[in-house]
Amino acid sequence: MSIELLGITVLWIFLFGYLIVASIDFGAGFFSYYSVISGSKNITHRIIERYLSPVWEVTNVFLIFFYIGLVGFFPETARYYGTALLVPGSIALILLAFRGSYYAFSTYGSKDNKWYMLIYGATGLLIPAALSTVLAISEGGIIVENAGTITLDWNALFGSVYTWSVVLLAIVSVLYISAMFLSYYAHKARDEAAFEIVRGYALFWSIPTILASMLAFFAIAKHNPEHFANMLDLSWMFILSLLFFLVAVYSVWKKRNLGLAFVAVMLQFGFAFFGYGASHLPYILYPYISIHENFTNQTMGTALVTAFIAGLLILVPSLILLMRLFLFDAEYVQGKSKKKG
Repeated sequence: MSIELLGITVLWIFLFGYLIVASIDFGAGFFSYYSVISGSKNITHRIIERYLSPVWEVTNVFLIFFYIGLVGFFPETARYYGTALLVPGSIALILLAFRGSYYAFSTYGSKDNKWYMLIYGATGLLIPAALSTVLAISEGGIIVENAGTITLDWNALFGSVYTWSVVLLAIVSVLYISAMFLSYYAHKARDEAAFEIVRGYALFWSIPTILASMLAFFAIAKHNPEHFANMLDLSWMFILSLLFFLVAVYSVWKKRNLGLAFVAVMLQFGFAFFGYGASHLPYILYPYISIHENFTNQTMGTALVTAFIAGLLILVPSLILLMRLFLFDAEYVQGKSKKKG
């Protein structure tokens, strides 16, 4: 494996980690708000709060690693994406700031304010929607370079079926992944009332998720035929993704093997995510940035790969340790210990 391919693979692993962890966090925030307006707060809010309390602080670490690594490995991305993502990136940062403010206010006793809860729930959907536009931009035809000037074609961005299919997929996937995890978490906590509610969420959002996935898959055919042809060459990865989806939904429907069900969810998105990424290569941004032509020098690349692999080996075990100490602690998961975080 070349150093360029190794570098982008490590970055893609970080981004996949963010996809899973942030989806649980964002979806839990929306369900937390929905529990308030639907009258089920007393049933589900405890489960959601016990998950969010120790985890929310580390969610964005994966995204920070990815962004720094992307610019480090491929310096030209700063010039192209820096211009293109000025508006959607700024929106995402503002929403993240609002979300962080909610955590601060909730810590100091304002958690029952419905306006705070509304902002918290809305950001759980708006942030992934804003960030997902990067995928549409990366497919080409939206960033335009003319005489050294880089501009974003807003008409092409918002007029593309693929853009809206990706935004839709981001929103429903967040709700599906989060509901699947909360189903497992509520079951492990032996909270049957909460489990039945979040299980309903998981089953409900499974259908929009698979339909949005298919819509995004076929929307690429029109937006970027070259990428679509590459995806067909890796069709086995997307077939496996569909099979793991069926395993996950069946397990939740039958109310058994819920831990296995969430592993199947991660494999479902893992095969789809890495299949998409592999078929996108060698381009990071069609047709301007490729991993071979725009890679940093070999010495810097080797140093960065070493540093980021070391970071991955520290971050992942740390997250597992956090889950064992808090999320999956026998007493904490059932709400018997004092809240930490």
